[in-house]
This record gives sequence, structure tokens and C-alpha cells, in this order.
Amino acid sequence: MRAFLSVWRMDRRIRPYVTRAGFYGIYRLGHIMIDWPLITCLVERWRLETHTFHVPVGEMTITLQDVAIILGLRIDGPAVTGTCVFDVAALYGELLGVIPPADALRGSAISIRWLCQRLSTPAPDADEVALQRSVRGFILALLGSFLFADKKGVHVHLCFLPLLRDLMQTSTYSWGGAVLAHTYRELCRASLDRRRGISGCITLIQLCTTIAPCLT
Repeated sequence: MRAFLSVWRMDRRIRPYVTRAGFYGIYRLGHIMIDWPLITCLVERWRLETHTFHVPVGEMTITLQDVAIILGLRIDGPAVTGTCVFDVAALYGELLGVIPPADALRGSAISIRWLCQRLSTPAPDADEVALQRSVRGFILALLGSFLFADKKGVHVHLCFLPLLRDLMQTSTYSWGGAVLAHTYRELCRASLDRRRGISGCITLIQLCTTIAPCLT
């Protein structure tokens, strides 16, 4: 998230689109320093069977309400789902207005740095189509660097792009539910033996649990 915010300053012209799509609250969170010893402690206390943290005073977990309040994401509406079978070149051309080079791709994922370089600064005379393409790039980068980040947070999967075709429709999806499910899965994976590191929305985990003094 820090690297993303340092290179992508939101253009004032795309702010209304990002707000209507439901992602402006996340941008306003800004960068929050991760307390890695705390995250390690939480992973060790996570139980796969109950999806809860086992702490000395009982159990606690991350809820949909936490996601809605902290991240400002919608927690009702259609599920975030779809197909990964599509004409990749046509999709990039239609929704981003540019086809990324081979060195900006990693399998079905696209480089967040490349998105920032190509789409973060719309032309002064950009029309609505161009602005919406910039918005899609911004949201993709936000998804890949923060909400659904891998361990490095430098690529984002192409499967999210079709969900950004109609930005008004984008705002109706249950992004909060998807983030919570993804966070649960990554906590389960990280808690397994021989796993190193954790992916997902680490900031959500930290903000949800730092109010519990028993974990310190």
C-alpha cells in the first residue's frame, strides 16, 4: 500500500468515480505501519476449525461489521465472482485502453507499477472514457496492493478487471464479503506448518485486533 500511494496521487477528476465505486474510504486510510510481531502472534493464535483467534480471555475474530466500519466496503449485494476465460487483449484494450507488454505480466496478473506508470495521470483533456480507464487502473492497483495482496503486493490478478467494466455496477458487489473470505483463507494458510509470511489485507487484521489489550 505504501509503495502504491507513493507513486499514485489520485487525480481530482477521478475521485468522484472512485467514490461512487465504493473504494474512496480505503484510499483515505492511507499507509499504516504494520506491526509484524503482532501479526505473527495473531497467526499463531488462529484456529482453522473455528476461524477465530484463541486468546487468554476467550476467542475473537474479524467480522463483516469490522470490514464495513474500518474499510468502508459494502458487505451485501452480489458476490464478487466471475470467469477467468476471456479475450485478454480485447479486455485490456476496452477497459484500460492499452495492452501491457510481456514484461508487465506474470501469468494472469499485471504489474501494479506498470498500471501506475500508464494510468495514474490522465491527460489534461481526457474525456469520460479515458478517466474511467484511469479509475479502473487505480482500483486494480488498490485491490492488488491492499485488499487482495499477495506476499509482495506488486501484481494484481486479471480476474478483477471484468468486474470494473460498469463502475456503477461495481459499487453493488459485496467487496467486503470477498475481502473477509480472502483474509480468513490467508490466515488459515499462514497458520499451517512450514508456511512463511501471510498475504491478504494485513491492515484489516491489525486494526481489528489492536483494540484487544490481552494480545499485547
